[in-house]
Amino acid sequence: MWQRNQTSLADFILEGLFDDSLTHLFLFSLTMVVFLIAVSGNTLTILLICADPQLHTPMYFLLSQLSLMDLMHVSTTIPKMATNYLSGKKSITFVGCVTQHFLYLSVGGAECLLLALMSYDRYVAICHPLRYTVLMNRRVGLMMAVVSWLGASINSLIYTAMLMQYPFCGPRNIRHFYCEFPAVVKLVCGDITVYENTVFISSVLLLLLPIFLVSTSYAFILHSVIQMRSAGSKRNAFATCSSHFIVVSLWFGACMFSYMRPRSRRTPLQDKVGSVFYSIITPTLNPLIYTLRNKDVAKALRRVLGRDVITQRQQLQLS
Repeated sequence: MWQRNQTSLADFILEGLFDDSLTHLFLFSLTMVVFLIAVSGNTLTILLICADPQLHTPMYFLLSQLSLMDLMHVSTTIPKMATNYLSGKKSITFVGCVTQHFLYLSVGGAECLLLALMSYDRYVAICHPLRYTVLMNRRVGLMMAVVSWLGASINSLIYTAMLMQYPFCGPRNIRHFYCEFPAVVKLVCGDITVYENTVFISSVLLLLLPIFLVSTSYAFILHSVIQMRSAGSKRNAFATCSSHFIVVSLWFGACMFSYMRPRSRRTPLQDKVGSVFYSIITPTLNPLIYTLRNKDVAKALRRVLGRDVITQRQQLQLS
């Protein structure tokens, strides 16, 4: 038993994304630029929502939580990948793999739940605008965030605890650039029927159920928009929902491609491409979509920058 536990606690080898060729060096540099854009964009969104009192509403509070999740998502996977590539090492400790596995599943699951709950916010804004402040107050927004974080963390803890108790045999090479659970599962030697059943239930709760809730919300929204007589009202309704709908489509599309394809049709390259999209590209696009398409955020940015400029001028005058 001790030898088995000692073997299970040994390091894993991450295959990574890039090799030493010039083409892959360029792709690595491009990935790091995208990573910096993602970190900067999501950090700016969080700070902007905290700094501007006019953005202290449930909608923007949920948006700040989405940015926090995206920030954590890229920070969980990309720095380790970059460190291994630059150092020439490919190893990750057992504890490091467990931690990475838990964090990326927690953040990914929380984002699935949060996007589904944000669709309810859009539904209330379009279908019940006069009751919006009652149905979507700060307490409701806080409860949505807590449910997203807590539910996803419990799910991830169960996933991680179950997977890491199995023995790992043979070459401990993870054909991925981080400890994604489908890649880690391939290293398990033993009966994983219970784990696969748990994964199926979790996929229904964290993917199919949120997709159903989002689809239902947008069905009601579309029905309300069709009944609107004013063309201006219709444009405003579409503008209100477009950013969220685009983010939802990108996120759930990438997740379904990564996790809901039959195992017989999965290849390591396809898994890497899907993971790159939802772990790097989507967190980069989300703040850009909400910032560029949201007039309130753009005005808040100008107000904050304006206050900073005025403060600097006053300090210069006093000095």
